[in-house]
Amino acid sequence: MSENKTILIVDDEPDVRTFLKSLLSDHGYTTLEAANGIEGLNLAQEASPDLITLDITMPEQSGVKSYRKLKDDPDLAKIPVVIITAVGEPMEHFLKSRKQVPNPEGFMAKPIDQDKLLKMIADLLS
Repeated sequence: MSENKTILIVDDEPDVRTFLKSLLSDHGYTTLEAANGIEGLNLAQEASPDLITLDITMPEQSGVKSYRKLKDDPDLAKIPVVIITAVGEPMEHFLKSRKQVPNPEGFMAKPIDQDKLLKMIADLLS
């Protein structure tokens, strides 16, 4: 199912971006990278990826603010978002409790369980 699917990786940690790019590329996905939320939103608008992985704790613009802006944009709102963060379960509950934005389509705590992430992405893109 990865054929011709593009995933935008938004994370301020170069090591995490490299890991995700390698993992996803090895499984046939095309990847784009952004180092912060502002860059990620701009790239999402330009490229219209099939899925976005989004870190929460980033400089420039937090992942929470970026997520809200993604879901408020009619052109981007349909793109599934997988939140990937070291903040873990408290952030998942926080995001799910926000009434003004829909729940993220996926949630993954760091350190990343690559098999679980690949399955989640495949399911969201099928």
